[in-house]
Amino acid sequence: MAADSDPESEVFEITDFTTASEWERFVSRVEEVLNDWKLIGNSAGKLSPEKVLTGTWGEKSQDINFADFKFCITHYFLKQLCEKDDGKNKFEEDAFPLAMQDLLCMNNDFPPRAHCLVRWYGIREFVVISPGTNCEAIISESKCNLLLSSISISLANSGCQLPIFVQIQQKWRRMYSGECQGPGVRTDFEMVHLRKVPSQYNHLSGLLDIFKSKIGCTLSPLPPVNIAIRFTYVLQDWQQYSWPQQPPDLDSLLGGEVGGVEFGKLPFGACEEPISELHLATTWPHLTEGIVVDNDVYSDLEPLQAPHWSVRVRTAENPQCLLGDLLTEFFKLCCRKETTEEILGRGLTEDESKENNDISSALSKLTEPATTVPISKLSVSNMVHSARKHIRRHRRIDEAPLNTDILHSVLLVGVIHADAVMGVVFSQNTISLLSVCVKNLFLQLKSAPTDSLTYWLALCVCLVNYNHGGLRAVAHLWQEFVLELRYRWENNYLIYGLAPGPPDLRCCLLHQKLQMLNCCIERKRARDEARKVSEGSKERERKVSGGCQSSRPVPESATATSPASSSTREGSVGKSWDSWSDSEDEFFECLSDQGEMEAARADGEKDGSKIKAEGRLHPCNNMTLLNSTEPLYIPVTQEPAPMTEDLLEEQSEVLAKLGTSAEGSHLRARMQSACLLSDMESFKAANPGCVLEDFVRWYSPRDYVEEEVIDEKGNTVVKGKLSARMEIPGNMWVEAWETARVIPARRQKRLFDDTKEAEKVLHYLAVQKPADLTRHLLPCILHAAILKLKEEESVEDIPSVRKCIQQATSQASKLLHPTNQDLKKLESEILTHMYYVLCETIITQARSLKAKFSISESEKGEDTNELKKFASSLLEEPEVVVIGAGQGSTGSIIHGLFLNAQRVSGVSPALCHCDKHQKEKLGHPQHNKVPDFPPPAGREILLRTCVPRPAPYSKALPQRLFCVLMREEFRLAGAFSSDTSFF
Repeated sequence: MAADSDPESEVFEITDFTTASEWERFVSRVEEVLNDWKLIGNSAGKLSPEKVLTGTWGEKSQDINFADFKFCITHYFLKQLCEKDDGKNKFEEDAFPLAMQDLLCMNNDFPPRAHCLVRWYGIREFVVISPGTNCEAIISESKCNLLLSSISISLANSGCQLPIFVQIQQKWRRMYSGECQGPGVRTDFEMVHLRKVPSQYNHLSGLLDIFKSKIGCTLSPLPPVNIAIRFTYVLQDWQQYSWPQQPPDLDSLLGGEVGGVEFGKLPFGACEEPISELHLATTWPHLTEGIVVDNDVYSDLEPLQAPHWSVRVRTAENPQCLLGDLLTEFFKLCCRKETTEEILGRGLTEDESKENNDISSALSKLTEPATTVPISKLSVSNMVHSARKHIRRHRRIDEAPLNTDILHSVLLVGVIHADAVMGVVFSQNTISLLSVCVKNLFLQLKSAPTDSLTYWLALCVCLVNYNHGGLRAVAHLWQEFVLELRYRWENNYLIYGLAPGPPDLRCCLLHQKLQMLNCCIERKRARDEARKVSEGSKERERKVSGGCQSSRPVPESATATSPASSSTREGSVGKSWDSWSDSEDEFFECLSDQGEMEAARADGEKDGSKIKAEGRLHPCNNMTLLNSTEPLYIPVTQEPAPMTEDLLEEQSEVLAKLGTSAEGSHLRARMQSACLLSDMESFKAANPGCVLEDFVRWYSPRDYVEEEVIDEKGNTVVKGKLSARMEIPGNMWVEAWETARVIPARRQKRLFDDTKEAEKVLHYLAVQKPADLTRHLLPCILHAAILKLKEEESVEDIPSVRKCIQQATSQASKLLHPTNQDLKKLESEILTHMYYVLCETIITQARSLKAKFSISESEKGEDTNELKKFASSLLEEPEVVVIGAGQGSTGSIIHGLFLNAQRVSGVSPALCHCDKHQKEKLGHPQHNKVPDFPPPAGREILLRTCVPRPAPYSKALPQRLFCVLMREEFRLAGAFSSDTSFF
């Protein structure tokens, strides 16, 4: 009794059976996902079965958990699955689910590109539950059964009629088990996967036995079994069909490089076979049991007798392509940090150090008195050039990173004889085959014209980097190129391959720099020619005066040039006079006669005496000066200084830093009015006694307003005055006119100091690292690559390549056009997508296929057109139907490919284990017959029927078995339906 009264014995453990378990939560979560995706009920709608073969598939996924185990549930569906519901396509309430109807559909067998479950079961929409990314596979049988029971309950509770599959076993095995439920019906999806094919099931007869035993139908006779068979043959031996890549030219400068081309062109093509395999699928689509025999003794399934042939190709993964490798190696140069001096590895000896000291002290030597050398001969460029010649002289020839012949070839064609040779090179280039918009592609990419030196240099640098020494060779080429430019500047030789005139701001900066240097050379040559004319005039004057030499300089009029070297200005700012007689380093402010002439002009202006006009070009439209009856002459003026885009940016930054204050604005206006002041001085020299209104009438007619007024006598006269903006107090034009002196253009200080600008350009080029050079030339290289792709595509005519080229052009235009290029973004965008490599690969694959099918561009005819269309379709479509199967023209060529491969692959197996005498005996054709096709690499057999199951009185439901027989795989994917109304 005491024990019964113990209080501890009255405490009981209470279990709450209303709490949901992890399994119940998982089932509920699956139901929620199906409801959220609106997958409840049957999919009402109508879809032609052919869309399963050609349509596009979509998918959506969501993560769910079973306790701490993560799953991913994915819905796969054919896009535009259902047409608009117009009330006619509604299914009856007791209709079979759509997936069960698809099991018997014969028009969507063997889809070329879809999920494996689509190929095995022919379904259009389904749900898959698979383990998460980092989760282990579901191998335990109990766990598999738990998942199957979960989806069965979810389907029953939600009313979803889509099949749901669970991925089990290792992922590489692609094992799925699933279920589909409808009103009173259910389909179980089962699968068997083995590594080897059992011998008793290695043919159609054995598979039919499996199928019949599985459905267990007791009806007699059994309904006929519908059969679809596909055998796949793989052609791998392409040895007798070489890929279309030109062999190397052993006599060229490239030294026998594969895909080698001459300088000025880009290589193109693959270095290996881009098509690895050809798969021929022979199909017998609609057969019934008893029509065809296939057992362990005999088979009717001959490839040539198949009514349906289809072909697909397997391409090589990332084949090595010449153009793609060229661009990739060129991009790598952008990331290098070394300077040219560091790359070439020059050790400074005592003599070289001394010469370098001479370079650094060049300016000081210019200021020292010269006893034997004329001052005009002692310049910075001469000192630098002589020192560098000395350094180059001390370098051994065998240390040169770039072959001398190649270096001379590049410099000879590109810089020296470009006018004679480059035209021939580029006339054969892609521009002769393409439209005007393609010729102007450089404007879109901000590169350079295809017939320019910059474009040629980009191609040469790219080829030198790829074939002739890499980074060191590029550094050597660039150093020699800059030295050649300096030589041409110092000796007044124009640089060919550049359009005349100021730098074209639409082109890349390097092209602008070369144009600027050419402008300097042109100005220097014109000045030297004018000096020679002036010296000749002085000599003639000495002879006329009887040999008397004057100590005073020749008057200014003696150095005037002919009107042919000048240009006019009418109604606007005129063009400049390119030739005046001042020497390069001469400053007229230091000459005594110049001061006297200026003083004489000033005195003449004060006392009203007439000053001799200078620097006249021609009269301006019968206009006269306002204060006299003298004609108004257009003066010879200086051209504005040409500028490159980096100089314009620097000037803009300087002007912006002046601020918005009154002093800053005034200084900014004075800096911008240098050309205006020069033109005013030239105008005053050409029109003595003129006033500001005269200058405005010629320079800016809109700022001189004329109106009719009535004078004191009642006559109508025309009077003019300056515009309102010219009369604003502190106007810059008025201030500049007051400060302008009477100086003709040829005696003014030059607006454009060609010596200074040329040295700046040469210094800019000399300090460029190979990486900097690569960035400068990158637009030209991408420009050349696009032109090359367009040229090659125009021959092959592949739509996907045209679209890819457009994408490459658009992408390059966006990344290259900004002034400050983002190198990392440029590299990631272009190298990651690499449309250029993709285009080259596709074009090379098309050419390989044409060579395999013996398609010649010169051949014409229906058969040739059919073959061209067939070959191009192989690259555009996942699988291409062969018209006429094995009996058509295309089928005959494919048959020949397999037949030749069989003959090349070896002799009959019977000869392998025979001695020499037996081989000669068996060598007779009838004993050595090689089959036309190799053994099939894969066999797919589809069996289906409609029988009542599980009882004879059940509904007749679809049954399906898909069999895959390969050398190392045996797979059975079965869908077996049952009537659940009374079970």
